[in-house]
Amino acid sequence: MNPAEESRKRRNYDAFQSSRDRSISPPPKRHAFTGSSRSGAEEVEASRVLNAAASPTLSPGNSNDPFPSTRKRTKVQSGTLFPSPMHLNFVEQLPASSNVDCISLGSILGDPMIKECWLFNYLFDMDFVMRHFDPDTRDLVLVRVVHGSWKREDPNGIHIEDASKRYPNIKVIKAYMPEMFGTHHTKAMVLFRHDDLAQVVILTANFIERDFRMSQAIWRTPLLPLKEDAAPPSDSVPPLGSGLRFKYDLLAYFHGYSRNGTATLAHLVSQLQHYDFSAVRGALIGSLPGLQMHGQFEPQEQDQIGRCGLPALKRILSFIPTNPAPSLDPNTQSQIVAQVSSIASVGEKWLLTNFIPILATIKRPIKTAQASHPKPKISIIFPTAATIRDSLDGYASGSSIHMKTTSPTQAKQLSAFKPMLCHWCGPPTPQPHNAAPQREPTRQTGRSRAAPHIKTYTRFSDSSMTSIDWAMMTSANLSTQAWGSNPNAGGEVRISSYELGVVVWPALWDDPETSGKATMVPVFGTDMPASSDQAGFEFDEAREKSITVGWRMPYDLPLIPYSEDEKPWCATEPCDEPDWMGRVWPGYGR
Repeated sequence: MNPAEESRKRRNYDAFQSSRDRSISPPPKRHAFTGSSRSGAEEVEASRVLNAAASPTLSPGNSNDPFPSTRKRTKVQSGTLFPSPMHLNFVEQLPASSNVDCISLGSILGDPMIKECWLFNYLFDMDFVMRHFDPDTRDLVLVRVVHGSWKREDPNGIHIEDASKRYPNIKVIKAYMPEMFGTHHTKAMVLFRHDDLAQVVILTANFIERDFRMSQAIWRTPLLPLKEDAAPPSDSVPPLGSGLRFKYDLLAYFHGYSRNGTATLAHLVSQLQHYDFSAVRGALIGSLPGLQMHGQFEPQEQDQIGRCGLPALKRILSFIPTNPAPSLDPNTQSQIVAQVSSIASVGEKWLLTNFIPILATIKRPIKTAQASHPKPKISIIFPTAATIRDSLDGYASGSSIHMKTTSPTQAKQLSAFKPMLCHWCGPPTPQPHNAAPQREPTRQTGRSRAAPHIKTYTRFSDSSMTSIDWAMMTSANLSTQAWGSNPNAGGEVRISSYELGVVVWPALWDDPETSGKATMVPVFGTDMPASSDQAGFEFDEAREKSITVGWRMPYDLPLIPYSEDEKPWCATEPCDEPDWMGRVWPGYGR
């Protein structure tokens, strides 16, 4: 390679590294061009040093169980236990006790049975990704990369194109991006194997090295077999929560990538048509750029709301029963916790009159009085500067976490959010001298040092947060680009970005043969609930029929609200207090 070409590639890669993350808020209408978005060379170098000895390999805890999500239920004397459908990522820098049942990227991509792999994401480091494939089959796997970096000068897009020249088995597909402030934020994988099995993986991490040193979530279908028959597709829409409905919505989502009648992902959709999704439990929740109209897709009464963003979330939540567990007071206040890594400038109106009311949607039995369903308490988990300083990458991890608070409009929004804000972990360190003593969390995750890039939304049945009505894992942060704007005069909701996630609830694990009803409980440090989580059953017969499903918690409970003088982490503001590596933060983009 001649020096000029080598220099060009190095400039492109450095530009890619320094602009991998940006705020999810639209830029201000007036701004001055400053040349470089931020000075990231020091951050990148520190990240490399920190991870110099780390190899992204199969986690020791998973070496004998490459597909823990497919493990069968555990039958115990007091009932049936199911592991969490959502898993946390394996973080090599954390102790083994914090990585129990966690999944590494290598445990997914390192399977030599993979013959074709579709990768959907916002950011890619293709050298990092390709290292995770089995070394003996790495050059044989057909890798399809779907991204939204369509601008010719976009460093992420340039890096992907350069990588595709180094790896002939990579094919690049650019998603259609019709919205100015939208991003291809979907994070997913579709794997096809030599044994005619397939798998769909939804996650929260970008395909870059630093993201896998942060707290992330992974959800996987079981290994999907080919269908045994070639029955013609039915005109009826499968019931929500069923595997058939998941497949129906997934294929519709991939159809949404089409542009001007051209099916961009036609080959992927054609392949998935042949697979049996009946073992899947969960409802797909996605976002596609464009306008959403109520009843745009389906005429059935149960599906009069659109399939994407907040309209789709309202449709799903209106289907889910929110009955409390047998031991709980039916009038106890439920609590909804939104845990995100970025909060855009959404505006107080959107938050209070659109987003929160939809999050609080419940399935209402006929003639049920409003008074019997008190409004849930809403909490939002977002890290402070102290949490970022103490994280594995220190301030460098803060460049992936965004909430602007500097302008008058943003300050007003913060005042609306402030009563809801809670810590990622606790108690916060250091605590103000004048603060009241914080009670130590009784349920800890061991994830305090893995900064949160994960996005989860959970409705707890009770104020003690011991039972769960529904849980959602998604790529969608708190933004109108991801979920949709306030409806216009015609009832249309504008969505700007691609997003993907899954919603689960206890009834998906009910057993009709034994009339067993499932409950979902938060679990800590493991995916499997303990038999002690099966509470509230007075009779042995009821205990034997009981079904308990775990939901792996990424944050500590009980929640610790912000104190009056605490503020959320703001990446655009400088921090003079050194992080644990002795670095200060100049402010993102300065």
